[in-house]
Amino acid sequence: MDRAELARRPEPDAVNLLLDPGLAFGTGTHPTTALCLEWLDGQELAGRQVLDFGCGSGILAIAALLLGAERAVGTDIDPQALEASRDNASRNGIEPARFPVYLPADLPQRQADVLVANILAGPLVSLAPQLTGLVRPGGLLALSGILAEQAAEVRAAYSAHFDLDPTAEREGWIRISGRRRAD
Repeated sequence: MDRAELARRPEPDAVNLLLDPGLAFGTGTHPTTALCLEWLDGQELAGRQVLDFGCGSGILAIAALLLGAERAVGTDIDPQALEASRDNASRNGIEPARFPVYLPADLPQRQADVLVANILAGPLVSLAPQLTGLVRPGGLLALSGILAEQAAEVRAAYSAHFDLDPTAEREGWIRISGRRRAD
């Protein structure tokens, strides 16, 4: 079987997404995206509210919805990313009410059960207070877009409010995940 045939044949036991990133980031092939998708696949998402912070193509939020999340909200600084997210949600049969997308300034200030952010280490550190506030006590967090040598700085920014899991690594990139403590 050649690569073209593999690309046409969805894996029968997997959640399969139809995706066109357009000009937005996020095709699922980058190690950071793969780390987040693997993490989402290991979570119990049924009935949960998910926030995809820096949603890009919408791949993480759409995957969460296809894995059983009740609703996902996406936010990105790039209006083209929001358009790509809407298009990809439609391509995957996701109704707009289940996946609203916003520019950060317009994001409703509601706490999510699960927050995923696949952005860069610098913004993850500077946004730590804001992202922490967007996760309900007991809620889950997954952060990626982080080089292995940046792990300690990002972990330090979140360790005061989250019980962090061991760091997952792939090809020099890492994912940090954990559960928010009751403050």
